[in-house]
Amino acid sequence: MSRPDLILRGGTVIDGSGAPGRLADVAVAGDRIVAVGDLSGQSAGTEVDCTGRAIAPGFIDVHTHDDRYLLEEPLMPAKASQGVTTVVVGNCGSSLAPYTRADLPKTASAMLDDPRWRFPTAGQYFEALDAGRPALNAAVLVGHRSLRFNCMDDLERPATADEITLMRSQLREALDAGAIGMSTGLFYPGAQKATTEEVAEIASEMRGDDGIYTAHIRDEGDRLLESIEEAAEIGRRAGVQVILSHHKAAGRTNFGKTAQSLPLIEKLQKTQRLGFDVYPYVASSTALLPGIVDRAERVHVTWCKGRPEYANRDLDEVGRELGGLSRVETAKALVPAGAIYFTMDEADVSRVVAHPRSMIGSDGVPWDAFPHPRLWGTFPRVLGRYAREQGLLSLESAVHKMTGLPAAEFGLKDRGLVREGAFADLVVFDAGTVADSATFAEPKQAAAGIDRVLVNGETVWQQGVSTGARPGRALRRQTGTTRGAPAV
Repeated sequence: MSRPDLILRGGTVIDGSGAPGRLADVAVAGDRIVAVGDLSGQSAGTEVDCTGRAIAPGFIDVHTHDDRYLLEEPLMPAKASQGVTTVVVGNCGSSLAPYTRADLPKTASAMLDDPRWRFPTAGQYFEALDAGRPALNAAVLVGHRSLRFNCMDDLERPATADEITLMRSQLREALDAGAIGMSTGLFYPGAQKATTEEVAEIASEMRGDDGIYTAHIRDEGDRLLESIEEAAEIGRRAGVQVILSHHKAAGRTNFGKTAQSLPLIEKLQKTQRLGFDVYPYVASSTALLPGIVDRAERVHVTWCKGRPEYANRDLDEVGRELGGLSRVETAKALVPAGAIYFTMDEADVSRVVAHPRSMIGSDGVPWDAFPHPRLWGTFPRVLGRYAREQGLLSLESAVHKMTGLPAAEFGLKDRGLVREGAFADLVVFDAGTVADSATFAEPKQAAAGIDRVLVNGETVWQQGVSTGARPGRALRRQTGTTRGAPAV
């Protein structure tokens, strides 16, 4: 072996496969791992003592809304500081590309507010990523709701056959440009009137490309089970893989329902490719929607376009200040705005996190003035709270959920594992101290215990600060890649 650029020495390698950790050195040359093992006889340009530290694949955040964050804040500190090296964007039916409509519907995601970051084609978005060179890698989904905005004059009905044809043609362009699949957010206005048939027909455009269908399902509350069945049916009709986004049981009347939903998912997995992800918190976050505020234990405003003074405030407190308004009335008075909803039970969250097939996704919202702490804390929280403190899962299992499993499910070739020949996306952390620091009161806090993060062989985060390096890449869809959860 020629002299490598870097050797990480003496750490416990948690290789991402789920196998037990082992003491080893890791050598990097260029953007690849070139050796793993006892490298005591080998020198390198840079050598880092990792004694007492874990060396793992860089974490893959499978559910993000970082589409704009990659371009606006390319160092991506909220993610790099956690050990994340790859993000999947375009989730919940919203993507920056393709976007061909001249105006912006009221139901559009706030991510689309700035016209500078709307791209008529996915190819142009990929070009912007290439030119911008963010610190992290990105895989791209196309939002079904964005397709509807482009191709329909009335969003409060199902699409016609001609409109479906137009949406399929835009999806085709995106797939050819490198998109890995399509996402839906059938829960959201602008997509609620889409039928199962509409989505399946559009998604079937991906069949020959083995594209991925990710689903923010229609109802995560009272109709949770039926909505899971709908997403699975869309996958079967379209002939594509399904990923259920941020799996949860929302609303007090649904506490405990994951004891039913997880067996249903396991049953479906026996006959089709179907995965799911989760974030490790009892609160969700999205737009402030008057129709759902009453199902939450409490609601916290994260941003408010017309009344910014109400950001970082409890919705009930705001209602009292506005003359004793109800939650629904207060929400109507504040929109457009964002909110955090406390709607879940810890036992359900723990059950999903512990499931051997769950992946981890932050679902953070970078443009919120006071974001949900999951934006900065998701991955260290799983490692610290759920693995080390609660013993809910082993360190190796926790790392697998963040690395080898999502790389396999999303077809990210040569990523997600510490092995010779893989891309050098790596994180060095202290398994004894790693923890989330972000809280609901102080959400923009870097995690503890993350020593060093490498993307494609370059260090992007070290000892609590960004290095300024921007070696990330747009991970275009690759043909012939075998996908699906590996055996553990």
